[in-house]
Amino acid sequence: MEEMRKMNGGKKYDTVVFDLDGTLLDTLEDLKDSVNDALEGAGMPARSLEEIRRFVGNGVRRLMELAVPGGEENPRFGEVFERFLSHYGQHCNDKTAPYPHIMDLLKELKKKGYKMAIASNKFYDGVQELNRLYFAEYVSAAIGEKEGIRKKPAPDTVFAALEELGSSVESSVYVGDSEVDIATAANAGMDCIAVAWGFRTREEQEKAGGRVFVDDPMDILDILTS
Repeated sequence: MEEMRKMNGGKKYDTVVFDLDGTLLDTLEDLKDSVNDALEGAGMPARSLEEIRRFVGNGVRRLMELAVPGGEENPRFGEVFERFLSHYGQHCNDKTAPYPHIMDLLKELKKKGYKMAIASNKFYDGVQELNRLYFAEYVSAAIGEKEGIRKKPAPDTVFAALEELGSSVESSVYVGDSEVDIATAANAGMDCIAVAWGFRTREEQEKAGGRVFVDDPMDILDILTS
């Protein structure tokens, strides 16, 4: 907590920008199912949950580049990628759910007057739909990758979210679960809280420069209100 105060110069935060996959939502099983539906449909070997965990974080195209043998150089890549998008569009919410205590955190943050946003490397329409399904009562801006908005670690999604909220970088904190999120926060000039329950281990995030960690979503509330 003291580390956060030092980083923020003692000022109070009024805005929290969250990563989506691996931070607010556990989407790994649905991603795995859609990846493997696409791969197996093309006669390619299925991927394990741990492989998918390693592959995620840089958008769905990069996920499929890593999942398909030979990546984009595979002559069937386009066909497999399109099948993945079609399957995931229909099944993105079969097993996906918020992590424990996430909804409690968002409820308390709203009660205390914090503005909240999502900045994700998931495609824009997918981010909008998942926010509508789960978080619309609490999260006012949900930004994903689309034309004109570069994916993280570029700060575009974060800046677009802050603009929608009318918030400043200085009064905002970023919350994520990966090396991409840590780099995104740095590129945006924002303080960062790294979560220990997502797709990357604490050790991996520490190597990427993570300094402030939480083991439970409600720990974020403690940091913000201390």
